[in-house]
Amino acid sequence: MNSSTSTSLPLPTPGQRPALCVMVLGTSSGAGKSWVTTALCRWYRNQGFKVAPFKAQNMSNHARVVPAAGDAWGEMGTAQYLQALAAGCAPDVRMNPLLLKPEADMRSQVVMLGQVDSALTQLPWRERSAHVWPRIAQALDALRAENDVVIIEGAGSPAEINLHSSDVVNMRVARHAQAHCLLVSDIDRGGAFAHLYGTWALLPPEEQVLIRGFVLNKFRGDARLLAPGPQMLQELTGVPVVATIPRLARHGLPEEDGVYDAGADDLDAGAVVHTTVAVIAYPRASNLDEFQPLINVPGVRLVWARSPAQLQGVDWVILPGSKATASDLRWLRRQGLDAALTAHVAQGGRLWGICGGLQMLGEALIDLHGVDGNEAGLGLLPLVTVFDLDKRLLRAAVRMPALDAPWQALSGVEMQVYEIHHGRTRVRDDMVAAGQGVHELVPGLVWQGAEGRILGSYWHGMFENAAVVQALLGASAPTLDSVFERLAAGVDEWFAPQPARE
Repeated sequence: MNSSTSTSLPLPTPGQRPALCVMVLGTSSGAGKSWVTTALCRWYRNQGFKVAPFKAQNMSNHARVVPAAGDAWGEMGTAQYLQALAAGCAPDVRMNPLLLKPEADMRSQVVMLGQVDSALTQLPWRERSAHVWPRIAQALDALRAENDVVIIEGAGSPAEINLHSSDVVNMRVARHAQAHCLLVSDIDRGGAFAHLYGTWALLPPEEQVLIRGFVLNKFRGDARLLAPGPQMLQELTGVPVVATIPRLARHGLPEEDGVYDAGADDLDAGAVVHTTVAVIAYPRASNLDEFQPLINVPGVRLVWARSPAQLQGVDWVILPGSKATASDLRWLRRQGLDAALTAHVAQGGRLWGICGGLQMLGEALIDLHGVDGNEAGLGLLPLVTVFDLDKRLLRAAVRMPALDAPWQALSGVEMQVYEIHHGRTRVRDDMVAAGQGVHELVPGLVWQGAEGRILGSYWHGMFENAAVVQALLGASAPTLDSVFERLAAGVDEWFAPQPARE
């Protein structure tokens, strides 16, 4: 394995097959694995290599729709979707062969190679590994045969010793690929050296040797104050600290779990807020990553709202998607947010329901197959949703039809969108006849309340279209490509070789 002369990262030989594998592990969830992996995907691409990302198993309700086998559409985790874009390759379900979508604390829907697998969903957690590992290994081997470099992301911590025997995402993958492993720790939380040492120490010797470098992430302050910690850690483990990454509160990528409550020091200094958007952060909210462009727009403040008080003074409220719409609707009522949403609209505020959020706006959720649950809706639009066993997956280029105020700026805007939903929603004609108006703008997909302020759609990803942001806010967010390039430019600095000690 060759080493770069400008960084401590390994480089493949020209045309190397199977691909060099660089794996980003973390001492915990939230250490920064996803965006470090994304930065490395773009950095290796910029060195001229053919690159693909990989994460064997992702547990997230944030997914994207991509082409799958045959003419079908499939799902993959959003983080790997963005990593594929950073790597300059087409997103592929093999890059995230196993996706677990939590529906409750003790239950997740299992998506295997892009498709819901009911049989795997019913299996106990520890029994799944024997069934899924051959397909995970096959997906990884195929990517290694097609690329020069595969950047692999781990999950949680590799030192979760209670799960080691059934592991399919961390060190089992590392051993299979003989990966060059980087172990990332969040130093902003404190205890980073203990986290790194403890994680390394809990691994068996044959896995310890795969840990080739420690990474201190989210560092603030004078890096010289870290000494002699890195040297002492290397003396204990034989593993060097190969990078110290500054805390990048606004790196431009969505948090993998969707919700990040920014502190005052995370906001752009001197920014004048002209629009405040509240996204209701119910427990099983999904696809929250699609709102990252709003966070990136200068002058827009985004609030993850969990209480009526957080809706005071906001301009828009968004009900996002949900992996458990009926359950999240009950939670919303317990918080008193149902009355707060009604008051927000009555006072002239805008309300937008997307996918599961759209379903909540209607009169009822009807579940005949045990997909989601039955529940009375908020009654803000005369719609009824019936859940089907089959999930609708689709990507499409669409044009928004004519809308009434206050959403009229969206009229005629062209955009790329995607759909992920079990529900089928229709207008209740009897309620319309009784006087409760609604405009069905796109049959079965987009509706606007008769008074205009309420909008509902099954389309995800609208805010990721520059034309939508420009139309609604008169501004633009940094492009994804500019975000990727900025992160890749940091890699040369963060992974610069340290001078030898005398």
